Amino acid sequence: MTRDELADFYRGYIDCLNRQDWDRLGHFVHPNVTYNAEAVGLAGYRAMLERDFREIPDLVFRIQLLVADPPVIASRLNFNVTPRGEFFGLPVNGRRVMFDENVFYEVMEGKFAHVWSVIDKRAIERQLPV
Repeated sequence: MTRDELADFYRGYIDCLNRQDWDRLGHFVHPNVTYNAEAVGLAGYRAMLERDFREIPDLVFRIQLLVADPPVIASRLNFNVTPRGEFFGLPVNGRRVMFDENVFYEVMEGKFAHVWSVIDKRAIERQLPV
């Protein structure tokens, strides 16, 4: 894939997530995908995303920054959400929080095979009452 093709592919993937179109997820994600160096496979990756949407009913992935250098893509995603209960071990309990995620993907065989994610948990902590 070229840089532009990879960027378009990623935008399609984000659209798939935001629509919760789980039947299309395999078009973007490799069957043997790893997440933060853990082998989760497509089924585990899908289960993780479905759980995220259950715990955060208003979840929307917003691309803030996107850099494509095939076969790698990097993105800074922004979230403005209202998680239920605890969130990353924090007592969010229905409060609206804003935070960012820095995520990197490596493409193999035309799909995202390796995903590394770092979420700005400190940004969430700063929004909670002391």
